[in-house]
Amino acid sequence: MENTILQLRAIRLTLAYDGTGFCGWQRQKNDRTVQGELEEKLTRMTGEKIVLHGAGRTDSGVHALAMTAHFSTRSVISCASFKSGLNSLLDNSIKITEVKEVDSSFHSRIAAKAKIYQYYFSTEDIILPHRRLYCAHLPGSFDLERARQCLPFILGKHDFSCFEAVGSRDRGKKGGKGAVREILHASLAYFENPAKEYLFEICGDGFLRKMVRNIVGTLVEVGQKRMNADQFASLLRKGDRSEAGPTAPACGLFLKKIYYDKSW
Repeated sequence: MENTILQLRAIRLTLAYDGTGFCGWQRQKNDRTVQGELEEKLTRMTGEKIVLHGAGRTDSGVHALAMTAHFSTRSVISCASFKSGLNSLLDNSIKITEVKEVDSSFHSRIAAKAKIYQYYFSTEDIILPHRRLYCAHLPGSFDLERARQCLPFILGKHDFSCFEAVGSRDRGKKGGKGAVREILHASLAYFENPAKEYLFEICGDGFLRKMVRNIVGTLVEVGQKRMNADQFASLLRKGDRSEAGPTAPACGLFLKKIYYDKSW
């Protein structure tokens, strides 16, 4: 009897994870990562060597509410069974919220039109224990309106070198966007959760490594009156990372959503 070669399928996952116990998204040889954990479970389910492609790479300690990733397989496992099977094999730090079969041309990263990140921080003297892993503690007097004055400067298309971490991209590579990204909207709000916290939200067509955390660290410098809005605008124009604020802690950062259309 002639062997039947099963058709190659493309499967898209949407997942949420608590990044506290992971050394980021990207697979590493000796450290626990989200990509590595998922590939191991998918390989176990399908009997194939699965390579998972994510929409981006979150750093160690960063969380996600809706990361997107895709993989190819010849397995006949249904999408519903992939979802239930993965959720039964994974611990509570990663959960699959949706599984869809997609066209083979789909690519989680290349097809993405925009991403939204949220960053939570508290400037109170103490932070409640249940928030310590999901909200950065940046104590000190904070002037919200002063920090908000900086938001218009980051809107639109700019070279964001001043907020770029080392290793963000191959600087020797010719072509591409370089450090230029387009920010579609940004907001900074105060709320009680039940403790007093601030929420920074930003949507853009892409982000450099640690860019959101470096923006937040600089906004806090402005809000805590170690910098003013004119200096913020100046450092953005000059592209000098040394003049920007410190990198805000990873624990406050969440990947909220990835858009594959222009519905933002």
